[in-house]
Amino acid sequence: MKQIWAPWRLQYILEGNPEGCIFCVKPSEEKDRENLILFRGEHIFIMMNLYPYNNGHVMIVPYQHAEDLNELSGEVLFDLIDTTRKSEAILRQVFSAQGFNIGINLGKAAGAGIDEHLHIHIVPRWIGDYNFMPVLADIKVIPQHLWAAYDLLLPFFREIRKGETK
Repeated sequence: MKQIWAPWRLQYILEGNPEGCIFCVKPSEEKDRENLILFRGEHIFIMMNLYPYNNGHVMIVPYQHAEDLNELSGEVLFDLIDTTRKSEAILRQVFSAQGFNIGINLGKAAGAGIDEHLHIHIVPRWIGDYNFMPVLADIKVIPQHLWAAYDLLLPFFREIRKGETK
């Protein structure tokens, strides 16, 4: 049997799930790079997924701890969707993504890993990115290290602050 090493997962296995809501805790820590936070806006922030489905997988998260879209004001909802639109444009430009899975999983029954704090996933996709590895070995191959992707994306997400993205 062949082995694929993923040493970055050991910390998650040993520590288990962190106390509290990560979407409330992480932005309060002021350790953006360590917490993979790419952008902080008035109502929302953007962070990379520590366990991505694909290279460049980001999450758009309201600061407000809410389980349901109806709990958010119109202003926060607009910011959530507008930032999702801008993020999609950045990911298309930086990674030459050919498509995207963009979605919100509301509740455990819908597949939400963190169901108490809603967030939008943006997963870049490319033709042929689903190869034999997940089918035969139940393993997903991510072609770029997470921190390299973070460093590549960060300057582009800083442009959102300046209002210079499309």
